[in-house]
Amino acid sequence: MNIKPVKSFTLMNRHLLLIAGVISAGAWTGLAKGASSDAPAQAADSAKSKSFSVQVVGHGKPMILIPGLTCGGDVWKTTVEHFKDRYECHVLTLAGFAGQPGIEAPMLETIRKDIAAYIRQKNLSHPVMVGHSLGGFLSFWIAATDPTLVGPVVSVDGGTFLSALMDPNATAESAKTGAESMRKMMEGQTAEQFAANNKMFLAGMISDPKNVDLIAPSCAKSDPKAVALAMYELMTTDLRDEVARIKTPVLLIGNGAFGGSPEMKKSVEARYEAQVAKVPSHKVLIAEKAKHFIMLDDPKFLFSAMDDFLRVSTPK
Repeated sequence: MNIKPVKSFTLMNRHLLLIAGVISAGAWTGLAKGASSDAPAQAADSAKSKSFSVQVVGHGKPMILIPGLTCGGDVWKTTVEHFKDRYECHVLTLAGFAGQPGIEAPMLETIRKDIAAYIRQKNLSHPVMVGHSLGGFLSFWIAATDPTLVGPVVSVDGGTFLSALMDPNATAESAKTGAESMRKMMEGQTAEQFAANNKMFLAGMISDPKNVDLIAPSCAKSDPKAVALAMYELMTTDLRDEVARIKTPVLLIGNGAFGGSPEMKKSVEARYEAQVAKVPSHKVLIAEKAKHFIMLDDPKFLFSAMDDFLRVSTPK
């Protein structure tokens, strides 16, 4: 899909770069918001995999919640509070993020396979897949690779090919050069540089500075090399064709805080729509008041949208 540049394209493109996780110093201007770093208070179980750890909270139908780049499962705290009386929430923290040990490449493919294996090992019947950013990408990938394994998919500002959000003409091959440069720049950071730059990144993606202060300490424990590897793989893996195999309904919720003019809003929505165009059953919504961390910026909108979607998409 070719989308003509809009008048304020520079602002939108900067935001899309932020979503891409550009956390090198001086690459962009800081923005703002976060989540609680407290683990879910009522964690009923804890399981570990080579590529992620899990906390299980609540009861009911299974729901798997996957956080995004650098984040731990604590980013889903308010989401878990909303759903725990109806869903058994399996809250993941991925390898290399928030203090978890890193793994070798291919990082994201390994995580995808391990999550699918976890679903089978725990005999989870068609769990709802909820992912934020990178977690949304993984949810799409699992649903496309194992179409009969999972239930409905909710992606919170996560796409199927991140590079195409920045450049609609991008391909996995054309993205490699820029992705490799970004990887080298990111993995060369010291722990102190990473913590400072990542907090600036979070400040750009969340609206309330108090939430930034809550989530930043957990994110600062991430391994810069793991973050760099995840970003490289995310930017060079294109699922736009693969998601045609998804058999369950999909809800993609994009952020609209940087929408600006009506023309820009249409352009942003078109780019999100292009990410899931080949999913047989999909819906795209825009959270106009939220930045990237929609569950923190506008939880009322997010939870209402998810409740409505799951009400008609989850088998009785």
